[in-house]
Amino acid sequence: MHKGMKVEKQIYVPFESKAFDESGGFEGYASVFGVKDYDGDVIVRGAFKNTLQKFRDESRMPKMLWQHRPDMICGKWTEMQEDDRGLYVKGNCILDVEEGRKAYSLMKAGVLDGMSIGFNIVDGGRDERGRVISEVDLWEVSLVTWGANPEALVTRIKARESIRDFEAFLRDAGFSRNEAKALAADGYKALRQRDADDDCFDAEVVERLKTLTNILKD
Repeated sequence: MHKGMKVEKQIYVPFESKAFDESGGFEGYASVFGVKDYDGDVIVRGAFKNTLQKFRDESRMPKMLWQHRPDMICGKWTEMQEDDRGLYVKGNCILDVEEGRKAYSLMKAGVLDGMSIGFNIVDGGRDERGRVISEVDLWEVSLVTWGANPEALVTRIKARESIRDFEAFLRDAGFSRNEAKALAADGYKALRQRDADDDCFDAEVVERLKTLTNILKD
């Protein structure tokens, strides 16, 4: 492919969520380098360098759309950068609009697990892998229902891992191993039910929860 060729393209990739918060925030990868898409195309490292620099120079970001619908903006991207793995993105769903609430609820439930990038192809070529895209003009990243990669349901794995991470966090905050496991699994209600007759234990738990709350606020 010759440099300067403009080809509009949308690529579906697995959405890998790293974190969620109740403000609608999430983060993950919108593109993974070296992975063939459904057309047999491969995006390589460095493909987003120039287009991201252009956005930085203009103090703006690509759009966050719902299902590639230009009339359905569902949120706002706050960070995009290349790393060794791919295009790392961070953003917030806008919970005041229907599409934002829907997208965020479905992501938390683990059933919305795909992102798709819309862009123009600026430069590329071919090798044994097929068409290799070395530079893109990115214009939007959408939250979508379907992704071409069979490993797209990675958010469910991360959700299970996050329970163990939360247990470790509770241990660091001063909870015992059993308290941390119970709190992570069932919440404070489980602790109270288990030791309803132990007023001393209950008071200690309250104090530790207060400490944890202060940590979270910080």
